[in-house]
Amino acid sequence: MTFSNLQKLWAEGLGTAFLLATVVGSGIMGESLSGGNVGIALLANTLATGAILYVLISVLGPVSGAHFNPAVTLAFRLEQQISNSLSIGYVLVQIIGGLIGVWAAHAMFDQSIWQISEKIRTGPSQWFSEVIATFGLVFIILGAVRVNKGAVAASVGLYITAAYWFTASTSFANPAVTIARSLSDTFAGVRPVDAPEFILAQISGGILAVVFFRIIFGRSKGPDDPENL
Repeated sequence: MTFSNLQKLWAEGLGTAFLLATVVGSGIMGESLSGGNVGIALLANTLATGAILYVLISVLGPVSGAHFNPAVTLAFRLEQQISNSLSIGYVLVQIIGGLIGVWAAHAMFDQSIWQISEKIRTGPSQWFSEVIATFGLVFIILGAVRVNKGAVAASVGLYITAAYWFTASTSFANPAVTIARSLSDTFAGVRPVDAPEFILAQISGGILAVVFFRIIFGRSKGPDDPENL
């Protein structure tokens, strides 16, 4: 089945919105029910995020490739799997969708829609964590698409579930997610002043993943519609 670029853009925007609504909403719910136990709150946040990624990629992957992440879109552009114009469109709707998802989560939990995060996430260990988190995510996506496309949804969901726990930053691994979470003063937030370093680390990790993907798997052989992701 062939989908138009407009359908792909809608899929990317909707998917990213649901991803952020889940990340922020489950963070709020987890924190409110955990009785101050940060570990339990993080576990709730983790399981919800991993689960929604599996669902969203399974359903929307055949439409747009289910990037939901500018770093992933950049990687597919570097691999010449998506055009410049569609890449730009993806990034724009990912950012917009992420913001809508955050505001939807705030509305569902009867919080102020407009917020600015005051949660501090900064320092070399946090930045390095984001390089590693994004490197792993992008590398696994590219690798799964190459060797077993049917495993992409499970691979991404499980990787993010693990990366929440093995990275000091709790694995944002996504510039659109970082921007959106900077506007949520909740469990999942990040201060806007800390966001640029996170985004730079994420882009660096994504580019590094492409380099290692080419070393191990070789360059992509010609265009491959990203809807096949």
